[in-house]
Parts: sequence; structure tokens; C-alpha cells
Amino acid sequence: MSKQEPVAARSTQPGNELKNTTSVSFKAPRSDPGLRPLVSAVYPVTLKFEEVAYKVKLCQKGGFSWCGSSGHGDCSEKTILNGVTGLVNPGRCWACSAPRSGSLRTQHDRGPLFRGISGGERKRVSIGQEMLINPSLLLLDEPTSGLDSTTAQRILNTIKRLAYGGRTVVTTIHQPSSRLYHMFDKVAILSEGCPIYHGPASTALDYFASIGFRTSVVVNPADLMLDLANGFAPECQPGGETSEVKDSGKDLEEQKQVKKTLLSAYEKNIASRLKEELCFSTDAATYVGSGLSSLPMRKEQWSISWWGQFNVILSRSLKERRYEVFNYLRIFQVVSVATLAGLLWWQTPPSHIQDRSALMFFFSVFWGFFPLYNSVFTFPQERSMLMKERSSGMYRLSSYFLARTVGDLPMELALPTTFVVILYWMGGLKPDPAAFFLSLLVVLYSVLVAQSLGLAIGAILMDVKQGTTLASVITIVFLIAGGYYVQHIPVFIEWFKYLSYSYYCYKLLLGVQFSEDDYYECSKGVMCRVVDFPSVRSVGLRNLWLDVCIMLVMLLGYRFMAYLALHRVQPK
Repeated sequence: MSKQEPVAARSTQPGNELKNTTSVSFKAPRSDPGLRPLVSAVYPVTLKFEEVAYKVKLCQKGGFSWCGSSGHGDCSEKTILNGVTGLVNPGRCWACSAPRSGSLRTQHDRGPLFRGISGGERKRVSIGQEMLINPSLLLLDEPTSGLDSTTAQRILNTIKRLAYGGRTVVTTIHQPSSRLYHMFDKVAILSEGCPIYHGPASTALDYFASIGFRTSVVVNPADLMLDLANGFAPECQPGGETSEVKDSGKDLEEQKQVKKTLLSAYEKNIASRLKEELCFSTDAATYVGSGLSSLPMRKEQWSISWWGQFNVILSRSLKERRYEVFNYLRIFQVVSVATLAGLLWWQTPPSHIQDRSALMFFFSVFWGFFPLYNSVFTFPQERSMLMKERSSGMYRLSSYFLARTVGDLPMELALPTTFVVILYWMGGLKPDPAAFFLSLLVVLYSVLVAQSLGLAIGAILMDVKQGTTLASVITIVFLIAGGYYVQHIPVFIEWFKYLSYSYYCYKLLLGVQFSEDDYYECSKGVMCRVVDFPSVRSVGLRNLWLDVCIMLVMLLGYRFMAYLALHRVQPK
């Protein structure tokens, strides 16, 4: 969430529009001599929200529909939030506790990018990632779930120190330990989306005792509140009773009555006071102390420069992509194909123009489509991460796109270089260092163009299955129109070959190996011109620099299309 933007709460269901949107007032936090803040917030903000409502539709898949696809069965609405109002000041850590629902799932912390780390490390990195832009408002979804008590307390200590740096922290938490519970300044408790308590964490037990829900045993406050949210009063819980027993049908009416009592008490004791607090909390008063009362009000959209964003993303891209590109299976694939092809074309004589031109076409086909399929997966696989990081304002799209593009170059070009080194000399092509390096440049050039097309397809469709399907169609069409298989294309469709980068790659490779003045022995004692050979004549050996320019336009055009397509991937 942006550092200086107000937070607007909205309902996605018709008829549940909010009466008010959230307002934000700027305040400096109170000091706490016992807790040292980590990093001070640039813009301390007070988060306020009123009558927030949110519903989701739950539909079960149906059977056959006349449209030819499986239709939807019965749909029902589930209330997630129902008239929730609250106020969170800077310097405070606010927790929202509710019973876990099977239809709700918590966030994933950058899942595919982590290898060999613990859950605690994953949580800490996820929180640290959100702190890169030094936000004034930090929203965390169950930061302690799945962690042991020690690790959970360390994370919450860090969150607490972040809050005392003038930052507003709002977190959802499920059944914390008593030690963790007492670290929160304020808590909000929800029951089936409806609020039953909102206030200081230290007075919550006293409040519930005042409305008739008192317990005579020492209990974790969070456990008691979670039971109340589910409709279980303290006296209905004999020692050792399990949730399966408490959920039996005979207790349903009693649970409903407990929830009704809690909701009625909330409306009577808390709701009106909370709304008054919302109305009178917009003054310009500031908290004194902690040295944060005169924080600079800088207007700054990005935490670091474009170049800094580029360097960080480039470094991450290089570290992550090396595992994918330089795996043993892919290396074996490229080396084995190159070796096998080298044995098939072993030291092809100069007079065998058919075999030599076929080898050139094999170069253009293999490295025209191998990188195409690999790059189709790039953006669809990173879509969730891109949306998450861009929604946090971590970097510009341009810095991400260029860093991702540049980071792929050394890895995407290493394997084709190995391929050409093996096959060029085994195949007995022109034994000239200049010809070898020119052939290598042409192949690498084709790799970049093919990769650009794959990036564009992946960014436009953002679906791996659809992307690979379209890539396979393009592969077949470009293969046929590449100038080797069909040498007499009908006039009305002859223009299609000029869209195939394989055609230009094949032509450039022939241009490196042959010239218009070259001859070969077409029969015993008879010399023929190379340009008159059918597979060479179909593409020609002229205007090679024009072909280089056309491939450059393709390279830049496809990447620009991919960049524009990524703009449609808006953060949620």
C-alpha cells in the first residue's frame, strides 16, 4: 500500500456500498521507553474504517451444460466482513482475530523463489520485502501461522518495533499464545464477519466479564476470545472437551444465543463510542516524545532510484534463473543433440550443398524455437509475485522488465554458444574463424528474437497452456515458411515467409557460408553456381543487411509488445 495514499474500503457486492470511506490523519506516535523502534515511518498515519462489508460467492461446479462445458451449480454468498468499524493509531500494533474458515486461505510468501529455508525465515523475508519501501501502513496476513512459539515471538517483536517507529501495523492472527497476545496494543474480534470487540488488548477479558462471560480458571485470553467468537461461553467448556463434542446439534441454539448476546453488547457498549472516536480523532494534535513529532513530510513515490531497482532485480534474477537454466537435464539435452547432429553431419564435404544447407536450416530451427518455448513460461509463472511486489510499490515496471531481460542474456546465450561450438566444427562447415564467429552471432541473434516473441506471447496471454498452444502453431507455420521445405510458395501467400524469423536466420547463415561467386561440383567434372541450388535460390544471398535490420525490428517490436502487455497486469 502506498505510503501517502488514503486507504479506501469498498464492498464488491451490490447493495453493500459503504457509508464512508476510510480517512487518514497524520500523527506522530507516542514514545515507549522500553522499546526501541527499528526504522521511522516517513508519513505516520491513522487508519480509520467504518461499516466495512465484504461478501464472496461460493459456487459448486455443476455437470454438463448445453454450451459444451461444465456449468456452475448452486451458488451462495458468504459474509467475510459485516459492518466492521475501527481505528488504528500510528505507533500501535493492532490484531484482528476470527475463527478460521475452510473457504479462506492465507497468503503465500513468495513461494517459488525460496529454496532450502525454514518457515520462520520465509515469514521474516516476506515482511522485510514489504519494508523495502518504508511504508507508513503495514498490513500483514497471519505472520505467525505455522511457526513455533519462539520464532513467532521474534517476528512479533520485530513487528512491534516497526510499529513504535511511527508506523501503523494491522495484522490478522489466529489463536496466538498468551505471550503473543499481550504484545498487541489493540485487538478486534470478529464472529462470522461481525465485530464483537474492538479496543485495548489489556481490557478485553474485563469487558467480556462485565457482560457475563467470566471464567474462574487461568486461560489464554486468545483461546477464550476464539471460543466466544464461535459461540462457546466459558461455563460450557468442561475440561478436556473437544471441538467435535461442542459442535454437536444440541449446542447450536446455545451458540447462537451466545453470539447474539455478544453482538448486542457490542452495539450497546462499543459501537457508538467507537464511532464518536472516529469523528473526533481527525484533529491535528500530535503525540509528543520519541523524537518523531517533526517527521519530514516528503513526497516520494519510490524508495530508491530506477537504477537501484534495476540492480536489485537483476541480481535476484541472476541468482534464481541459474538454477532453471543451468540444470543438468537442460545441459544434457543441448549437448546430446549437438553431438548427435554432429555425428550425422560429420565433416560434410563442400560439394554436398544439400546437406550443408540442411545443417544451416537445423541451426535456425532448433535455436529459433527452443528459446521460444522456454520464454513463454517467464511472465505467467511470475505473475503473482509481480502483482504482489508492484502493489507494494517496490519498483517500476520498466526497471523490472529491463532487469529481467538483461538477466536472461548470459544464461540464454550460454547454451546456444556451446551448441554451435560443438556442431559447427563436427559438421565440417567453413573452417574460417571469421565465418564461425559470424555464424555464432547469427544464431544468438535468432535466439534473442525467438525469446522476444515468447515473452510477448506469455505476457499477452498470461496462461501457460494457451501460450504453449499458440507457440506450437507459430512454430509449425514458421517452420514451413522458413524457405527450406517449401521452395515454390504460391504468390498469394508468399508474403508469409517474411514474418518468419527462421527464414531470415536461415538466409543469414547461408550468406556466411556461401557467396554469389561460389561454385560446387554438381556432377562429376561439372561445376555449378551455389546460388542456383534450389534450397539456396529459394531464399537468395542478397540484401543480408536488410535482413539484419528486419530481425532487429522484430526483436524490439516483440519486447515492446511484452512490455505493453504487462501494463495490463494491474496489482490487486
